[in-house]
Amino acid sequence: MDKGKTFKILSIDGGGIKGLYSARILDKFEKKFNCKTSDHFDMICGTSTGGLIALALSCKMPAENICKFYEEKGEVIFPQQKEINIPFFGKINKGFWKQIAFGGKYSNQGLRESLEEIFGEKKIGDSNNLLCIPSYSITEAKPKVFKYDHREGDLSRDNNAKMADIALATSAAPTYFPMAELPYYNNEQFVDGGVWANNPTLVGLLEALNCFVGIGKEYDKISILSLSSLSTTGGKPTGLKNERSFRDWGADLFETSMNGQAYFSDFFMSKVKEISDIKIDYMRIPSANISREQESLIQLDIANKEAYQLMKIKADDQALVFEKTKEIEYYFTTLKTYITNG
Repeated sequence: MDKGKTFKILSIDGGGIKGLYSARILDKFEKKFNCKTSDHFDMICGTSTGGLIALALSCKMPAENICKFYEEKGEVIFPQQKEINIPFFGKINKGFWKQIAFGGKYSNQGLRESLEEIFGEKKIGDSNNLLCIPSYSITEAKPKVFKYDHREGDLSRDNNAKMADIALATSAAPTYFPMAELPYYNNEQFVDGGVWANNPTLVGLLEALNCFVGIGKEYDKISILSLSSLSTTGGKPTGLKNERSFRDWGADLFETSMNGQAYFSDFFMSKVKEISDIKIDYMRIPSANISREQESLIQLDIANKEAYQLMKIKADDQALVFEKTKEIEYYFTTLKTYITNG
């Protein structure tokens, strides 16, 4: 790396229960370099399940414990639902039927209770890292980014918000969970940040450039490590049905939007680092390859032992490849320099 003060960002994609894949990779890096992720990144950005991971890491929680959270709480958050017979439709999963016609596939009770258990009464102001957690305000009809209230930005809005509530707001995937209504924000209603920033790398980049990096600012350079969720990137065969209802699209509807946004963010970063006047180092750890036979287990809400096992296998293989690189060694052996009040 070149000399100069570097602002380091960790960005973590959304992806439901597939957050286990991302957390497992971080767990492998922490064990390889005998460290805690929180100590090595000035800012952590995360959307949806990536937001949950970001918040937990900012509390200095070991990534191993986050992995245990997914395995212990996955079936509480995404309970399995039986097939039922629906007139004119035949056999259909009960959860999917609710998703089509009755207010969402899941209650958020299991998610809320699990978040309250892992975060307790911790607030954004307790974070040991700068934070950017994307959500979307239905009330205001615009994107929302929950942030640690850093002094450079002269913010005063989010530090007293509960981490459990912020995690709920960034994870409220439309048709999967109810909207998150947060009393701290006067009952403003939010949905999953994945509707606009499933890969939050650009959110972190803009925050860094606006407040921390550049002429007259504390930092000279930016280094970003972007961590993908698992995604079904193999594509589909031609000849699919053109006229598709929500039933035909199913989980592909939300996943297609998230994958497209994540891909564009990665493409943008690969180009902007070549033309920016500010030195930007960028590394993306992509999704591992998923075979067509494995796709049924790699979904936003498939939470069972077989899915966990497959995600851990994929994560371990990916971590083994990347932990040997100089870039990963740099990220996890150099300490952050921005100090919060957490």
